[in-house]
Amino acid sequence: MKSPVVVMVALEAELSRNQLPSDIPLIYSGVGKVNASIATFKAIENYHPRLIVNYGTAGKINPDLSGLISIHKVIQRDIMAEPLAPRGTVPFSKRPNQFVSKEDGFVCGTGDSFVTQRDLWLTENGVDVVDMELFAIAAVATDWGIDWTSLKYISDAANESSGHEWKGQVHQGQLLFSEWFTTYL
Repeated sequence: MKSPVVVMVALEAELSRNQLPSDIPLIYSGVGKVNASIATFKAIENYHPRLIVNYGTAGKINPDLSGLISIHKVIQRDIMAEPLAPRGTVPFSKRPNQFVSKEDGFVCGTGDSFVTQRDLWLTENGVDVVDMELFAIAAVATDWGIDWTSLKYISDAANESSGHEWKGQVHQGQLLFSEWFTTYL
């Protein structure tokens, strides 16, 4: 089955099926880069989209952010292979260390950890928000020549209270995303 657009979200708690038109495939990837990579590949294989839209929650590093934001660039925040390569860089790889969407917006740092404390590297590298899936989604989409865009709802402040804040906010952005999606398409 073909669909020009696929929406990818880590968890059903972030976006319920009834928030999108019934003809738009909604893929729940699960948490983390491995799950997101596998789900993105399967979505491409099953639907042959021209655009992958990622929506999810994010912790803010930039204290001025709130609500629903658009992502322009994504980097890896948790690949640490020093001294073989600088943080954020996979050693001995020719693959890109960042991916850029066609949309204006902010910088997201993806990693397989939930950020609960200040990390100076994030600030020094211009990271505005952190998530756990986008880099993988963007990498697979780019490898297949498929455009991607990402919207993140600021669910927490990426600090010691993040777990509690995220649990209370995880579902709060779905109406904003649904409204954006309707307008965007």
